[in-house]
Amino acid sequence: MPLQFIGIDPNTGTGESPTVWIDDRTNEVVIQGWKPGPELEAECAAFEVPGHATGIPDHEAVVRIPARMVPALRKACDAAERAQLR
Repeated sequence: MPLQFIGIDPNTGTGESPTVWIDDRTNEVVIQGWKPGPELEAECAAFEVPGHATGIPDHEAVVRIPARMVPALRKACDAAERAQLR
């Protein structure tokens, strides 16, 4: 999986390491974040969206990243979008 590093939590020196990459092969955004507590995971699993079953499939996960990483997410989304247009 050829990953393109996009950004890491600017507070990473404090032991935090949420990270964002782009998978150049699949053109997907890849996110490393914190595992949610059971309450947040249950809330996400119970959330109802029209046309979507409740629950979290076994092959998916809920992750948390800090809001200070929004610039890295924007950069990742822009990079993925540009690659898609090629």
